[in-house]
Parts: sequence; structure tokens; C-alpha cells
Amino acid sequence: MPVEVPRLLAGQRPMPGAYDADIIILCLGRLEETKAAIASALAQRGGAFHVAVLDQGSGQEMLRELGACFGKVWNFALYAAARNRGVAAGRNMLAALGHGRILVGLDNDARFADEYVVAGALRRFGSVPELGAIGFCVLAADGQGPDLSSWGYPKALLPRYRARFAATTFVGAGHAIRRAAWEAVGRYDESFFFTWEEYDFCLGAIARGWSISYEGKLAVIHTPAAEGRFEWQGARMTHFIRNRLIIGRKWRQSWLALAPWLAGYGLIAARHGCLGAAWEGVRQGRATPVAAPRKMPGPMRDYIRAHETRQRGTLLTRLRLELFSRLPV
Repeated sequence: MPVEVPRLLAGQRPMPGAYDADIIILCLGRLEETKAAIASALAQRGGAFHVAVLDQGSGQEMLRELGACFGKVWNFALYAAARNRGVAAGRNMLAALGHGRILVGLDNDARFADEYVVAGALRRFGSVPELGAIGFCVLAADGQGPDLSSWGYPKALLPRYRARFAATTFVGAGHAIRRAAWEAVGRYDESFFFTWEEYDFCLGAIARGWSISYEGKLAVIHTPAAEGRFEWQGARMTHFIRNRLIIGRKWRQSWLALAPWLAGYGLIAARHGCLGAAWEGVRQGRATPVAAPRKMPGPMRDYIRAHETRQRGTLLTRLRLELFSRLPV
């Protein structure tokens, strides 16, 4: 299958020499939020950065305005994909167009909390050679507390949202990846159109000896936009169940091992009126081919046990915390 090369609409491709980071943003609508995200990325200081935006289906008026606002900035590029290929494939396309040693991802309804977030990530990567990826703190729209809809870590760790801790994933709204780790894993799985692609990537990185860190001092401010958002009653729950099942199958988790997880999320889906979408996710998760599944190496199992399983608590604790909570927006 030929590799799609996005079309450059405005701005400049990355400089040919070495530079520190590619800041990548995907967009599909959300004009004002996207402009704020780009402006905050271009305002980053403390390194040599290139900002790249990939549009996956916005109207021509929005594209013209983005080009007019930012097209003359020397370290900015606006690209357009032929169609919406999803989050994982979109990030892969943008990452492949640059060569910064760090990949920084920012949602188009988020913005950096200050001008030195990317510089802080660079320092952290420089001080920890085995660090493969960083999750930023995702603050609510007022910047005063955590965005609970974007908390992708054990709930027991929520009081430490401004601290640092080892993790097994990151949240896509604001994160950074060492390019060497991204290349070692083999990029994101492009069959993951939406959700779980970060966890899937991180498991691949952990299996190869990389670590993942949550950095609460490095923050983005998230203003969730209704435009373009998946609803749980439809595709969102289907992708959620499908992709998590595929991850389990990649690491040879038995159906017996997956059963408590399936039962728990089946109850959550039923409670929120999206059991049909969840069942479709099960069907797709079982039907999708998985290439070369393998067992988790011992060090990987130990890492996950220490930094995820123990933090999440028992199955009863998880059901108490998650079954009776609201689904994120």
C-alpha cells in the first residue's frame, strides 16, 4: 500500500539540520481552538522547534484562515490529508515529516500552560536516557485543577496530578515522545482510529526497555470542544472496546484474563445506554487479525504490576471507582 504524503498548504517544511522537537497538532474543525493551540506552540521557548499541523477534513474557509494567520512563520507548516485517517495515522504522518529528536503532541482544543513546557520535556529526556515518553498534566479550562475527563491514570494517583510518577501510558492531549523510542516501537498502530493508541504504543516501548513518566509540572490547558467529538453511544465505545481487546490479544492475554475487564465495561456501557456499541467493539476486537502476538517479557510484567496494577487496586475497588462514575465527555 503506498504511503500517503500530506499536501503542504502553507508555511515551511522542517529545516534540514538538527533541531530539538517537532510539535504536532491534528485538526478537524474547531477553528478558534486550533488557532489558540498553534499560537501556544509557536510561543514555546528554550529550544529549536518546528510546529506542524495536519488537517483531516476541515472546510476551505478554515484552512485559508489558518494559512493567513500562520503561513509566514518560518517554523510552521500546515498540511492537509486526503481524508480523515484517524489519530494514530495522522500523528504518524506528521512525525514522519520531521526529524526533531523529540515529538510533542498537542490536541487542537488544548494549549500549553506556559512558554517552557517543551523545554522542560527536553531537559527531562536529557537527564533520563531510558525515558521513552512523557505525559503532561492536563488542566481544566480554567487552569485551576486537573481535567478529570483527561485523567488516563489510576484514580488513586489523582491527588498527585502536579507531581511526577512512573506510568504505563500518557494522555494524547499533551505529551512528548523520544523519537528513538517512537522508531523502535514502529510508530502508532494505524488500525487504532481513535482511543488506546497511546497505551498500545507505551506497552511496545516498555517491552523494549523504555520507561514512561507523568510530569505534573509540565502542563497543558484543555478546553474540550463539542465539535467533532465522538459520542459514547456510537463509535467512541466501539473503538474503546475494540482497541483494548486487540491490545490484550497482542500480548496473548487469555479471554479468561480479559473477562473481568469485559464484564466491568459491559456494565458501564449498559448503565450509560451504549451496550450495543460495546458489543460491536467486542465483535470487531475478535475479528481483527493480530500479527505476531507475543507474551510479555518478565521485566515488562514487573513494570506494569508496579506502576499500574497495584495503583488501580482490586477489581472491586476499580468497579466502585469506575462503574458508578460518569463517562468522560
